[in-house]
Amino acid sequence: MTSSVRALWILLLLLLPLACRGEPRSSLTPERLGALVDSLESAVEAAVGLPFTGPVRSELTTREAVQAYLLDRLMRDFPTERMEGVQGAYRLLGLLPDSLDLEKLLLDLYSEQVAGYYDPERETLYAIETADPSQLRLIMAHEMVHALQDQYLPLDSLMVLSGNGDLVAATQAVLEGHATVASIRVLTPAADVVATPEFWETYRRQVRTQQRQMAVFASAPLVLREALVFPYLEGAEFMRWWSENRARPLPAPDELPVSSEQVLHPDRYVGHDLPVALAYADSSSEVLHEDTLGELEIQILLASMRGADEASYDQALGWGGDRYRVSRSPTGLALIWYSVWDGVPQADRAQRLLRDGFVTPRPGYRFTVDRVDIGGLPGVRVIHAPIDWSGWAAPPSVGVRP
Repeated sequence: MTSSVRALWILLLLLLPLACRGEPRSSLTPERLGALVDSLESAVEAAVGLPFTGPVRSELTTREAVQAYLLDRLMRDFPTERMEGVQGAYRLLGLLPDSLDLEKLLLDLYSEQVAGYYDPERETLYAIETADPSQLRLIMAHEMVHALQDQYLPLDSLMVLSGNGDLVAATQAVLEGHATVASIRVLTPAADVVATPEFWETYRRQVRTQQRQMAVFASAPLVLREALVFPYLEGAEFMRWWSENRARPLPAPDELPVSSEQVLHPDRYVGHDLPVALAYADSSSEVLHEDTLGELEIQILLASMRGADEASYDQALGWGGDRYRVSRSPTGLALIWYSVWDGVPQADRAQRLLRDGFVTPRPGYRFTVDRVDIGGLPGVRVIHAPIDWSGWAAPPSVGVRP
């Protein structure tokens, strides 16, 4: 390794993890921002391998306006009932403490992280007027990649929450991972450090170290910390793999991975290992929320049960698909979660890990972790519900959706 490349590594490792912070230094002007966007256009095109099909609009904004934007998006993506359901599921899984206000924490987390963003609805790139000028080039390069993506992919429709959070996480991982890799290449046009394993390993460690130094992030539960860095680290790993193994600069809509398992383990993507779609056989007015955890959140759940500070994704779980439901009852919310696995050994292991991990049910509750057959596939059923929950007598069942 040459000394010049090593020096470049040091610069990037110091700059990249801090770029999201936007520490106040001096005020930008619309003219400076416009000039920066114009100067980045050709560099972003070269890094991505695709031309812009039209100009990119840019505007300055305030931190208060960003918070208002984030709150609006949060309310749209997580209306009251959905927020209550997600929060209830994570609490019953032991991923969130009962005292935590998920809505407030999410808003605080994203407000702490954001110094600039691209809004596909308005097709406009925004920068906070107090963003650190020394970091703004990287921030804008990253967001300009999103603007370029939007000219080739339907970003708005791709990121709609459709009752499958794992699919959305996989899509977001590709978009953010692609922007992460491309923005690094913008800063290093003469040296492809992204392809260097040593740099990438060091970069990953540095990102996690720097994130822990951010107050809100450091205090957040593991599930939120891991979900926040997943698209930027594991998504970038997937896009590094994509750039080495696929001719297209960016996946087409029908080429996007369909699960976090495919992102974490590209061999599952190559092998067309598709998730098994599960559907509950009944519906009820008591049902508050349904969704899919996927390999990402199951890995995080198992790491949380072990008391780990971060999740490890090196070993695939053999996840085949899952579906959980949160229902109301007179004495509290009830969680029922089904999962299917690639084989009997994987299902047996999942049952053992989950059974051992759920050490103590909450007061007035009981939990069960059972092996079940789901459409001829080895499965596991987890129930964590009030002792007097009416569903204990005949738990809701699932089937494999065609």
